[in-house]
Amino acid sequence: MNAATPWLHFPATAAVAIALWLLAVALQIPRATRDRVAFQLAAALGALVLAAFAAAIWHALARPPMRTLGETRLWYSIFTPLIGIAVCLAFRQRWLLNYALGMGALFLVIDLLHPEAYNKSLMPALQSVWFVPHVLVYIFAYAIFAASSAVAVHGLWKIYFRKTPDSAASGSGGLPAADRLVYLGLGFLTLGLLFGALWAKEAWGHYWTWDPKETWAMLTWLGYLAYIHVRHHHPGVTRPALWVLALSFVILLVCWFGVNYLPSAALSVHTYTQQ
Repeated sequence: MNAATPWLHFPATAAVAIALWLLAVALQIPRATRDRVAFQLAAALGALVLAAFAAAIWHALARPPMRTLGETRLWYSIFTPLIGIAVCLAFRQRWLLNYALGMGALFLVIDLLHPEAYNKSLMPALQSVWFVPHVLVYIFAYAIFAASSAVAVHGLWKIYFRKTPDSAASGSGGLPAADRLVYLGLGFLTLGLLFGALWAKEAWGHYWTWDPKETWAMLTWLGYLAYIHVRHHHPGVTRPALWVLALSFVILLVCWFGVNYLPSAALSVHTYTQQ
């Protein structure tokens, strides 16, 4: 199979996934009990369609499709709906699922608007046993943090625009949900840092070199650790916790995308993520 062949089907695959997610949103409009499973099933099917596509790409390229930003966005679009379903089941907050579906669709659209030249090449530094686990746990953590960022945005919007009391803005679907998401996400992010350090030692001879990507990864980790610190020592405080949660996600986005546009990125060993 030609390496580029599966990517010729990406627009159709993305369209099917987005259509299933729109169906999931539409099925939430009726209040009938029968729709409670149907909309979650539609959301899951959209993610499974993308997962099957990722498997086909993996086979065609004969390498893990995790090298470019476009490839990582694909995995992000797979993980976010699944996490949204889990959050919806745990906290009965459908808007969090819809947010996750919207994020997944957004990243698919970005990939459609900015196609990349996919090939089988994999630089020697990426030919490591740590490559796949490092990337997967990181993207999974990013997807979890995306759900927690929705809690932050929603809570701040209720406080500043709807003039909702702080206590009401952090109800059952607010900070309690964000707490569990951040605990889980930070665990995966920590694994990602550890896997990355082991990978760096194997590839470049050092566990840590203060590379720009490494520095921003550490800042992301510290941001979510700060949120846990605020929640633990000041459980009754809402606004500072929401702001720390929101700003931590901004740092995450800089680490994932923005660092590639910084002047220091020219010296980064992670420039293989660019085309």
